[in-house]
Amino acid sequence: MTFQVRIHGRGGQGAVTAAEMLSVAAFVEGRCAQAFPSFGSERTGAPVESFCRISDRTIRSREPVMEPDALIVLDVTLIHQVDLFAGLAEDAFVLINTTRTLEELGLSELRGHGVPDRVRTCPATELAIAELGRPFPNAALLGGFAAQTEQVSLASVAEAVRLRFAEPVAGQNVRAAERAYQAVAHAGRELVGAPPD
Repeated sequence: MTFQVRIHGRGGQGAVTAAEMLSVAAFVEGRCAQAFPSFGSERTGAPVESFCRISDRTIRSREPVMEPDALIVLDVTLIHQVDLFAGLAEDAFVLINTTRTLEELGLSELRGHGVPDRVRTCPATELAIAELGRPFPNAALLGGFAAQTEQVSLASVAEAVRLRFAEPVAGQNVRAAERAYQAVAHAGRELVGAPPD
């Protein structure tokens, strides 16, 4: 089975790099993967989509991901500008970069979307600023994605980050990813009523 991911962001936020690093994390684990972007206007701040497919067998499709198994949103301001949730399956994962609740974002209907614990928020920009000093949330969100979907491990995400960036930026991004992983994993335990660590 092929697991399909669609990533929404704005130009300059790292949506394309996120898809590339996710595909590398899958390669690290011996799986097949592909990543590619879809650009509208190629200017900073313009909406950007990028796609990643992960599979245990050769991937032949080169089409954009229309029915994602997971959706990653780097910028919540896109929520009311782009149809982010088009084609989303009932059991799809949704990970949104924000410190706000779904209710505060006007997305309370997502609570009823499929399995409630598959919709999560993650303060990825805040974690990136804390670790890198810059608002680039892509690596942090991949850590959250690893915790939420278990499609790739946190160790593989960290290796992909280190292959993409030189030090000290690599280490800073890895720490942001680790913190996001813990935040999303902890939120998941709360949703299912598991005791905190």
